[in-house]
Amino acid sequence: MADRVALITGATNGVGRVVAERLGAQGWHVLVHGRDGGRGEQVVSAIEARGGSASFHAADLSSLHAVRQLAEDVMKDHPALHLLINNAGVGFGRPQAARELSQDGFELRFAVNYLAPFLLTHRLIPALLEAAPSRVVNVASLGQKELDLDDVQSLHGYDGVDAYRRSKLALIMFTFDLAAELQKLGVSVNALHPATLMDTFMVQEAQWKPMSTVDEGADAIMNLAVGDVQGRTGEYFDQRRPARALRQAYDPQARERLRQIANELTAR
Repeated sequence: MADRVALITGATNGVGRVVAERLGAQGWHVLVHGRDGGRGEQVVSAIEARGGSASFHAADLSSLHAVRQLAEDVMKDHPALHLLINNAGVGFGRPQAARELSQDGFELRFAVNYLAPFLLTHRLIPALLEAAPSRVVNVASLGQKELDLDDVQSLHGYDGVDAYRRSKLALIMFTFDLAAELQKLGVSVNALHPATLMDTFMVQEAQWKPMSTVDEGADAIMNLAVGDVQGRTGEYFDQRRPARALRQAYDPQARERLRQIANELTAR
């Protein structure tokens, strides 16, 4: 595994950190992404202390400029990327919290949970192709809500939980599209719900009671990342089980409209 490289976004705490440390223990070179340099170096040190190899990449995914820079930095040092785990995300928010914006002026959850992985993954496709067979794992959610494609920015009737659920369905829709695009090129792309209400900051912030551990979520992510699922692509999993996403995810016209919106907003 020494020559295999994995990028994990949101890897400085929660389930992302657990997955990063597990991959490091298996001999992967782990690219640890996060916003906080101190926490990032702690994860790198923890991986190295167990004989692994890692480096930290700082980026605030609420900025599309930062997303582009992250992709550039990764490919400069690692022209072949064997595994991308799009794990970073913004949760439900505090109860009754007001609508928040990204650095680019987009609704925050739509921007971080969907636009950022959409842009990052597209920018990293050359590195994923160079490393093929390679894998993309998109960390979505069982909590999904149909998108209003005339109001993807949640300008009307904003609710943080609904915004989160719509962003996660958008990520699943992106998963299906990208899998179809790359299916004959050796890159598998799948999405999953890792576990229900893991004991993480986003659940605590929403003042909800945790129902699962981060280790349970990490088990499910690792299954798609390094498990015996080679050849499976364009699927949505509930933990380790193949499942059905919300119906809109299978609507090609809805996916095409969403893709056009994302291309326009990210200026891809």
